[in-house]
Amino acid sequence: MHPNEALLHRFYQAFQKKDYQTMQACYAPDATFSDPAFKGLNGIEAGKMWEMLLKRGKDLELTYDSIHADDTSGSARWVAQYSFGATGNFVVNKIEANFTFENGLIKTHRDQFNFHSWAGQALGWTGRLLGWTSFLQNKVQAQAMKGLRKFMTTKS
Repeated sequence: MHPNEALLHRFYQAFQKKDYQTMQACYAPDATFSDPAFKGLNGIEAGKMWEMLLKRGKDLELTYDSIHADDTSGSARWVAQYSFGATGNFVVNKIEANFTFENGLIKTHRDQFNFHSWAGQALGWTGRLLGWTSFLQNKVQAQAMKGLRKFMTTKS
């Protein structure tokens, strides 16, 4: 197994165990992360995002497969199942992840998922009706970043 493949297995196994510290240690100090809800996070912000999501996601369950990696890039598929905090609605989110690596750590991490599908599950009728719009995605991104900033400043 390629070392970067092993790194991705370590990352997702830590995710399954809700071990955000191991997940954080998989990122390079200058790493970046983006997905449809969190855009352009730096390495510290990405690590804190995982910490926040794992501490708040009491019923979060995760599966992953299709890990592939070489010296420079990698990919994975994963599925998160959880109750969305703001509504309590149950979500099954299927994610495609792409990575680049540097010095044995994750340098860039990009998760992609169907925002409209996610919004319909998480937000109910509002998400089903408006999930295809940039208006709703921008609103979700703003709320996500507001929550992350609050978490980062109130955490001891």
